Amino acid sequence: MEDRVKPLEGVRNFRDFGGYATPNGVIRPGLLFRSGHYNEATDKDVAFLDSLGVSYHIDLRRPDERDRQPNRWPAEHVEQISHEGGREEVPAHIAALQGDNVTPESIEGYMTKYYRAAPFKEHHIALFRAWFDGLAREGGEGAAVVHCAAGKDRTGIICALTHIVLGVDEKDVAEDYILTNEAVDIDRFLPEARKRFNEALGANHEADVYRPFMGVRDVYLENAFEVMSDAHGSPRNYAREVLGVDDEMGDRLKKRFLQT
Repeated sequence: MEDRVKPLEGVRNFRDFGGYATPNGVIRPGLLFRSGHYNEATDKDVAFLDSLGVSYHIDLRRPDERDRQPNRWPAEHVEQISHEGGREEVPAHIAALQGDNVTPESIEGYMTKYYRAAPFKEHHIALFRAWFDGLAREGGEGAAVVHCAAGKDRTGIICALTHIVLGVDEKDVAEDYILTNEAVDIDRFLPEARKRFNEALGANHEADVYRPFMGVRDVYLENAFEVMSDAHGSPRNYAREVLGVDDEMGDRLKKRFLQT
């Protein structure tokens, strides 16, 4: 799928994460989408998004994030799921950027800790379960979208789990995850992000301090998979035991989303 990444004007990292091969067929394109938030979606973006036939939308952001950047899309007729848990007065990534010893290495450490904690946060579990429940619902139709603020960390974890449940191999799971770095064009936007963050923080951090907040590294997702495996034997078992994606649900998902 050469056109996997959709170049929208005000929405970062919007892409189709179907089209990957599995032992039982290829994931149907045009049914599973992932992205960042929709606060800056333009009218042209909204018209394009409306054309996709989305019927189910999961917003993984915390309530304080939604308050700061409310979505301009989707329309009310789309089923929209969010959660009121996890509110932060000072976002953890902002706290990590404050102080006198902020370096690229300290932010890498923050990202490692985040990925090791994220699979077991109660509000994440509730939303991850809701994602799979919605996809597997009897009679479900239309496309589905899952997103967070940047569409890379929380979204990256749940999309990787979706691929695993559907049978995508490890190489393609990692490929879709790392595609964020191309989709958000980090090198182009990093100077702008540095300026914006530094002004907000009253800081003068170098650009590479902010790189982990814009992109991803394989090791981040590997950390999430490691803690799932430590607790449950494998990421697939995590989906089964924590998110309720048993074999029967997995078969329903494959029936709906795979084409042979």
